[in-house]
This record gives sequence, structure tokens and C-alpha cells, in this order.
Amino acid sequence: MARVEPVEITEDGLLLRPWRTEDADAVHRACQDPDIQRWTTVPRPYLPEHALGFVTEISGKAWADGTGAPFAVCDAATGELLASAGLVSIDRGLDSAEVGYWTAPWARGRGVAVRATRAVARWAFDALKLRRVIWQAEVGNHASRLVALRAGFRIEGELRLAHPAAGGRPEGWIGSLLPAELAAPGEPTPAGPDTLQARRAAVFGRPQPVLFATAGATELRLRPMEERDLDAVVTTCRDEDTIRWTTVPHPYQRAHAEGFMRDFAAAAWARGTGAYYAIADSDDRYVGSVDLRISPADPLNGDVGFMTAPHARGRGYMPAAVGALTAWGFTTLRLARIEWRALAGNTASRRVAEKAGFAFEGTARGVLPARDGRGDAWVAALLAADLTGGPT
Repeated sequence: MARVEPVEITEDGLLLRPWRTEDADAVHRACQDPDIQRWTTVPRPYLPEHALGFVTEISGKAWADGTGAPFAVCDAATGELLASAGLVSIDRGLDSAEVGYWTAPWARGRGVAVRATRAVARWAFDALKLRRVIWQAEVGNHASRLVALRAGFRIEGELRLAHPAAGGRPEGWIGSLLPAELAAPGEPTPAGPDTLQARRAAVFGRPQPVLFATAGATELRLRPMEERDLDAVVTTCRDEDTIRWTTVPHPYQRAHAEGFMRDFAAAAWARGTGAYYAIADSDDRYVGSVDLRISPADPLNGDVGFMTAPHARGRGYMPAAVGALTAWGFTTLRLARIEWRALAGNTASRRVAEKAGFAFEGTARGVLPARDGRGDAWVAALLAADLTGGPT
């Protein structure tokens, strides 16, 4: 590849310049941050020699080989190092490059990564005459996704990662930016701090919270599902009522429960599409499951689902748990409507929904999968205004 000549870029209060030997201490300090170590490919543990090698050898070789364009991002007025941003790969055959970035812990909350990413993209389009810049991140890295959205990238989907991080998810998000989509310096960004996207990124970018509910004298904990719950999940999914009214695999095996915890429960939180909870009693024993999924068609709508362990039925646990989860959905996720649906005839599920405040709305024909094809569904809904008493 042809060499890329190192340059300096000044834009929107930032100075982007090639790395220098004197940056090594600040890079080492920044890369002790748990988030940088979790979501990037920096060595772990990150040692002083890693930082020195990056600023003196690795970064210079990328420029010289034409394979990348790594910039130190500094405050234009003071020169303080704030972040790293640049092109981590350049494909001249496609006239395309991939952007990468991290922000030092002491510089977060100031829009540094967004401004730097825009500056790098503008230079790539204008100076290198590239036709596209792409962005990739592991599914679950909501902070990076939000930066990409605010920089103007269109998030197009997922792909399986060639080199998944140890302990991370195997899927990645991918997005792209074209020259006509890049905003001018200082223009307002999409997905600003008060938007629904930004609010939810803040929610799903943190560990899944524990919720609490009270059923009579029993305090219930809604917590992420754990391996110790799986035998009870298997027992619940082998129960004749669960088999009758759901489409869980039959016969249900422990491998099904393991796959559910990994590929549905954990994946939904990582993607920001919903929250799956195990319900635990005062002795922290599994008594049921409840989930809240954001509608892919309307981000203000959600769907609730639940199942109760056979030994815990008739104790009022599930209405209390559903009430706690839907309240969280309205207040934290800012949902406007949460819908319950069950196969027509499932009176036990309907009683739970109505005790949790859902208003029955009718029957939808052939809308739910059933073991013998498609089945009619009872439908009920709860609105945010139902909890506040305000207008609908």
C-alpha cells in the first residue's frame, strides 16, 4: 500500500496529530481503564512498554505502510491528551476504511469521541478521497454505538466477529458513513443526550439492574438468570401447563435452558432490545421468569412474557413481578405501552396480567405460534398513563 503522509487536523476545539514518544505515560494511564480494556483490543494487562511501543512503533508503521492513520486527540488550546481516534484499516481497493476510537476516562462526557470521529472522517473523505468509512464494535458496547450514531453513522446490522474478545459476545455491530452524510463541524448531532437512543444506551450500557417486588410477606428479587437457576427452568418447562400454553422445546433439556440464558436473555440486554429476569424468592430460589421486550417496529411499545415455576403458583408472585418490571419499563426505558398476549384460553396467564393492571382488549386471530400451527391470542395492554393517572 502507498504511504499515508502524517498530518495534523484542527477542528471543533480538538487537535488531532500523530502520536509522540511523550504521549506514552498518558496512554498507559488511560488504558488502565476497565472500559477500554473490556471493549478494545489493547493488551491485558496494559504495561508501560505497550504504550511506548504503540506511540513509537506501531502507530508510525501504520502511517508508513498506508494501512492506517492513528491520531492522538488533544485539546486544541492546552494540548492535553483526551482520546485516540483514527483509521484502523484502509482498503484502497474499495476506497473504504474503518474508524476506531477510545476516550480517556478524564475526558469523557464532553463529546470528544464524536468530534474526533467526524474530523477523521472528513479528512478521510477530503484528503484520501475515500468513499466510505465503516464502524464496528462488539454487541453490547453501547457507548461506542452512541458515538457512531452521533457522528452520523448508519447502524446497518450485525456480523459475527472474526476475533471475539475473551469472555465477550461473538457478534458485532456494523455501520457506515458516506461523505454526503457527514455533518459540518459544530452542527447538532443525531442521538443527542436527551433522545430515546441516548437514554437507552445509558441503561443497556450498564449491568442489568436487580428489581424488587413484594407479594404478601415475601420480598421477590428480579435478577439476571444464573446457572444455578437452570435446573428449575428445566423443571418448569417440562410442566404440562407450560408445554400446553407455550412453544418451549419438548422434551425440554438442560441444553435448551443454557441456550436460552446465553442466546436470548444475555443477548437481549447486550443488544438493548429487552430484559429477561429470573424471579427469586426470599431464599433466592427460582420461582419464575419474566421478560420485557422492546418492539422492533415501535421503540415506545413493549411486550411482556412470563412463566411461573409449578411449586410457586397461586402465591401472587407473578403479578407482583410483572408490576415491578412494567413500572421499570415505563420509568427507565420510557415505554408508552406494554402489551400482554397469550393463547386464547390461558386463563391463568390472563389473571396474572389483569392483577398487574393490564386492561383486556380482545382477541387477535392467528397471531401466535402454537404447537399445531397458529393460534388466536388474547390481548391486554398497560399504558404509562395507567400508572400515573394522566391522560392517555
